[in-house]
Amino acid sequence: MSEELGRVERPLVSEYEGARKLYFVPLVLLPEEPLPDHLEMVNRYWEQVEAQVANLERKLGQVKRVYHELVAVGGEEGAKALEQLNAGSYLVAKSRLDRGAELQPIEDGELLGEYMDWGRCLALGLQSERAFTQVYQAYSEAHRKRNEHMAKQIDETLRSAEAGVLLMREGHQVQFPSSIQVFYVAPPGLDELKRWLRAREAETL
Repeated sequence: MSEELGRVERPLVSEYEGARKLYFVPLVLLPEEPLPDHLEMVNRYWEQVEAQVANLERKLGQVKRVYHELVAVGGEEGAKALEQLNAGSYLVAKSRLDRGAELQPIEDGELLGEYMDWGRCLALGLQSERAFTQVYQAYSEAHRKRNEHMAKQIDETLRSAEAGVLLMREGHQVQFPSSIQVFYVAPPGLDELKRWLRAREAETL
């Protein structure tokens, strides 16, 4: 069951006592040279995420496990990789790590590399229908295996009554175990970003 934080005014701790809880945060990534407006909105988004996750922690339980898409190692090495990957989500993760949470890798490095490589091949714009079909099938299979691996890693590491935070892009298609209560963190800045990006895309058409 997935709950949107904006619609959960006062979740009762007693309702989720003993349950595993996962706070899902949509991962927002910046281009290498973002426009000032874009950067400002993304920074505001991560500030709102921090506030809403902290609110969830007060009501439902402190984060003990941090999971982040595109990070295939845990511990200090994983934290350094995350810092280089995305400043906003790193700050959200770091505030939990500083309070004793553990960074748990959910990616398999080999699977992640294969998935990204097939994606790059598709992005090239293949001329042959046969080649496109074969590459797309390989991409889809790598995507499926990657999703299954991530779901398994979360299931095996998030313990009874614990809360974790997952930072991952929307549309991921990962099937979370039914025994985990998922809370969707959706601050106002997320909708603001989506509207801005849609407007930018419309301008380029």
